[in-house]
Formats: sequence, C-alpha cells, structure tokens
Amino acid sequence: MPAKGETVVIKKYANRRLYNTGTSTYVTLEDLAEMVKRNEDFTVQDAKTGVDITHPVLTQIIFELENKNGQTMLPVPFLRQLIAFYGDQMQMVVPSFLEQSMIAFAREQERMREQMKKAMGKSPLEMMNPANPVKAFEDQARRNIEMFQNAMRMFTPFPVPDGGQADPEEGQPDETAEPPAGGDADKGEELKELREQIAAMQRKIDRLG
Repeated sequence: MPAKGETVVIKKYANRRLYNTGTSTYVTLEDLAEMVKRNEDFTVQDAKTGVDITHPVLTQIIFELENKNGQTMLPVPFLRQLIAFYGDQMQMVVPSFLEQSMIAFAREQERMREQMKKAMGKSPLEMMNPANPVKAFEDQARRNIEMFQNAMRMFTPFPVPDGGQADPEEGQPDETAEPPAGGDADKGEELKELREQIAAMQRKIDRLG
C-alpha cells in the first residue's frame, strides 16, 4: 500500500486496462473517480512509453459521469462557452480562472456542509428563526456568486466598474495622438479585443448574480 499522501502511479495498457501500482490491482475509471473523491493523489502513465496521460483520463472520467442519468453538472450554455474559448485569446486566462474558482468554491462547500449539519438538528420552531443555518445556507449560495465574480476580476487586467459596464471614456484612444506603427498597432488592437472579451464575460457573471 502507498504511504499516506504519496502520489500513486496508475498505468494504462494498450488494452485500456488500468493498473494501480500502489495496490497491485486492476482498477476502473469509476475506481479512479472514487480516489479523487477521497482526495487520493494519483497520476496516470502510458504503460509502454511512460508518458503522463492524467489529463485525458480525468477528462474521460468527467465524460463518463456526465453520461450517467441524474449526474449531469455541466450545463449546455457553459459547455458552449467553454468550447468557444478554445483558440480564442481568452484561452490563456480560462484555466487559471476555473482552477482558482473551484478551489474557492470547494472551501465554501465545506462551510455549507457544516451549516446544513447544524440545520438538520433543529426543531421546526428553530428552523423558522431567521437566524437559522438554512438561511445561512442561502446566504452562502449568494456569496458563491460573489466569489465567482471576484475570481473573474482577479484575472481581469482591466478592472470593470460595478454592474459589469465598462466606462465608455476609459481606455479610449486619444484622437489627436498619432497611431502606433507596425507591430504596436497590431498589439493595441489585440489588447482592445481582449479587453472587450473580458468585459463580456464579466457581464455574463454579473447577470448570474
């Protein structure tokens, strides 16, 4: 058995079978999903080449889970937006944004679970109390929206004022100044497009709130 906290190596063979070197047993994608839920760290390697294929295997696990009845978590609009970001200038920002958002969301989930545990032990009269943990749970859900908004601003190089509407005067070029030449002009145009895309994403998140 691997030591606690040690990264387990999972080997994937040509026949698609997965072998857990820590337990010396063959495992399935479902087993790997359970390992993730138990916070057990592992990497997946191609048994022949030794290449790290953890990313595609985890993606496959998500695909399998999404196809199980009643377990769909990724809404269609999110999937469409995510696909649209591939090859886009925003692609370099999205991974960090999603990673930090999920880390923060996981922390908030722990608090929410504790609040629900307390709520389950309350009497009906206590549950009617405005200060009961169920209300705190609802407040926490609202804070989650704020958390996503803050995470978005964290990766926005151009802060957007409250309400998601950019200042129409901010960042406007000086018409009296001479336009930049050559590559500087191209960079300026790319920067403008990037800012517009970030502002559009911020407005979408604000609407969720």
